[in-house]
Amino acid sequence: MNLRDESLAKITKDLMFTEPFYGLLLVAMNKTWTTQLETAGVTVTGINFSLAINPDYWDSLNDAQKKGLLKHELMHIAFFHLTDFSHLADRMIANWAMDIEINQYIDPTWLPKGGLLPSTFPHLNLKEKEGTLYYYEKLKELQDEVIQTIKDAIANGELDVTLPDDTNVKLTEHDWSDIENLDEGTQKVIREQSSAIIQDVAEQVEKSRGTLPGEIKQIIEALKNIPPPKFDWRGYMRRFVGKSVKIYTKKSRRKLSKRYEDNPGLKIKQRKHILVAIDTSGSVSKSELVEFLQEIHHIHKTGNDVTIIQCDTAISHVGKYKPGEDYKIHGRGGTSFQPVIDYYNERINKISCLIYFTDGEAPAPIDARGNILWVLSSSSEINESLPGFQIKLDL
Repeated sequence: MNLRDESLAKITKDLMFTEPFYGLLLVAMNKTWTTQLETAGVTVTGINFSLAINPDYWDSLNDAQKKGLLKHELMHIAFFHLTDFSHLADRMIANWAMDIEINQYIDPTWLPKGGLLPSTFPHLNLKEKEGTLYYYEKLKELQDEVIQTIKDAIANGELDVTLPDDTNVKLTEHDWSDIENLDEGTQKVIREQSSAIIQDVAEQVEKSRGTLPGEIKQIIEALKNIPPPKFDWRGYMRRFVGKSVKIYTKKSRRKLSKRYEDNPGLKIKQRKHILVAIDTSGSVSKSELVEFLQEIHHIHKTGNDVTIIQCDTAISHVGKYKPGEDYKIHGRGGTSFQPVIDYYNERINKISCLIYFTDGEAPAPIDARGNILWVLSSSSEINESLPGFQIKLDL
């Protein structure tokens, strides 16, 4: 083992004592040295992630910064940054947003000078620990002069950048084209593999009576549990939905056939067809989308057919709800409710009702007919102009 490998082994051991979850996750990963990267990065090997580190950059850091570098890269995996944010159009700004999110969970003394944080851009008034999507939307408000300065620096291979207001920022190097170029099925397998590894590592930490970081506890809970519904969906379906139903029969041994002796009877059931719209505009945060998907799970459990329609300013995806499936969010632009209303109106005789999950931040649609329920996230305000019934999910 050479001196550099000994250094990495020592820092890994230190990380296991101070941050056992990330230390064990690091042990489970394949690690390589490369000069193809300026700093460090996560790459895909099969369906697993590998950590690549530039040896010269590693040597330039003190021990605390080395731990910070390793934790930073591991958090990109733990926060599913490599699989859940490929829909964000501006990859550069997306990378900044991801770094701002995870750097808040790293000891400040472990970060190199200029590491991106909410305080890096004071004029944007960034809130703390709000998630990648929030920071992505806010960073798009940066002045063109600032964005161009950073883009020019990156084009010149510079990671230490001085902004027009003399703020110094240190950019991390991310090139995740290897995973972005994979088909959706392969990305899903990689995400499931990552989920399994993260949960396994968390179990090891807990069995050894270690402490899981708060941010990892939230991720584990989201992976394992679906909280109870925030609204009485079963009661709503009974009281308010329309008459459009799907008839199906089920053989019943409890009820014998009157026509054919010794044969099971037929039990007739009705299933309502629910159209559920998700507002996927940029103003809807990651936590709101999670909240929406959790409620949709409970809508499906009422025994109805559910079609999911995603829309920002235009409909981006329509498909049958499949429980347990990881949903890829499309859109993330502006907001317009009209496309979904038009879609519903055209099929109003075949659909029992429309349930629209949104933050409510858009003008009311016109010619809204049928049974419509607007479901506002727990962090939203009621929009009195929207036609139909409205509820706000409880915190």
